[in-house]
Amino acid sequence: MENMTYKNAGVDVEEGQRAVKFMKEHVKSTFNSQVMQDIGGFAGLFALNLEGIKEPVLVSGTDGVGTKLKLAFIMDKHDTIGQDCVAMCVNDILCQGAKPLFFLDYIATGKLRAEKIADIVKGIADGCKMADAPLIGGETAEMPGFYEYEEYDMAGFTVGIVDRSKIITGEKIKPGHVIIGLSSSGVHSNGFSLVRKIFLENSKFSLDEKIQGLEKNLGETLLEPTRIYVKPVLEVLKEIDVKGITHITGGGFYENVPRVLPEDVDANINLGSWHMPEIFNIIQREGNIATDEMYKTFNMGIGMMLVVDKNDVEITQKILDEMGEKSFVIGNITEGNKQVVLCQK
Repeated sequence: MENMTYKNAGVDVEEGQRAVKFMKEHVKSTFNSQVMQDIGGFAGLFALNLEGIKEPVLVSGTDGVGTKLKLAFIMDKHDTIGQDCVAMCVNDILCQGAKPLFFLDYIATGKLRAEKIADIVKGIADGCKMADAPLIGGETAEMPGFYEYEEYDMAGFTVGIVDRSKIITGEKIKPGHVIIGLSSSGVHSNGFSLVRKIFLENSKFSLDEKIQGLEKNLGETLLEPTRIYVKPVLEVLKEIDVKGITHITGGGFYENVPRVLPEDVDANINLGSWHMPEIFNIIQREGNIATDEMYKTFNMGIGMMLVVDKNDVEITQKILDEMGEKSFVIGNITEGNKQVVLCQK
């Protein structure tokens, strides 16, 4: 009888070590002076800098990428999907006014291929640099028999910090306040079960097809990574008393906007007041989807919303513009009962 080894069982430790060698440069490119050790330890060490913070509050978030991963498998493109994972975590904690401190990742795959893992980690590192959140640790697990040979899953975790007096909850939102929308880069990381049903099962279009109105082919457009809003929004928070922030993720406008609204107000959204990427028109047309359903599922071109006093609108947009962030006045707050109201202009 042949002697059994871990490699015989489907786990290649040497390939894992090769993956670490490939990803090391990407990981180290995210480090700052607060990271206290190189990669390879049992835990990540991060030195806190509490300068200017009177009552520090840690804010944490964890998330994955969802079934957008299926598109990455089909396209065999893995160097941007990691940015999605970072974005889903850091954008969420940003809604409380928190600055991300660091990030950790978890990748599980059926068969570990060092080059593919390095591509995934490159995307994670790119996202971490955009968020100024060092990648201080993580785990890559080879799990044969659990995941398909060429497939993988990923999740991320971030910790941020905010002064207790500056936590954003939405409780200050009042009638008369204005809603500023920040442009999304496209579909981001939500609604892909519906997207896949439309384009992989029922559509006349192929993923490598260039559709009129799109700058890239369909697959590349759908894989466009989620925008990370950390740096521009933190710049705004230095000068503006932002009343509420919402990240438009799963559940679209209808689920996410009410999460920051007090019980006695509504958010009126003026349709047509921002530039909506053409991909959403294509999705709606190809899937024969009602407009309400689109706004229940997708970000529709707005990845994040800030609620500010009307007197702060101009300076808020000026700061965002200086940071390279496109923004639009997309609505206002009125008396109501915690609802989102879509208004035709």
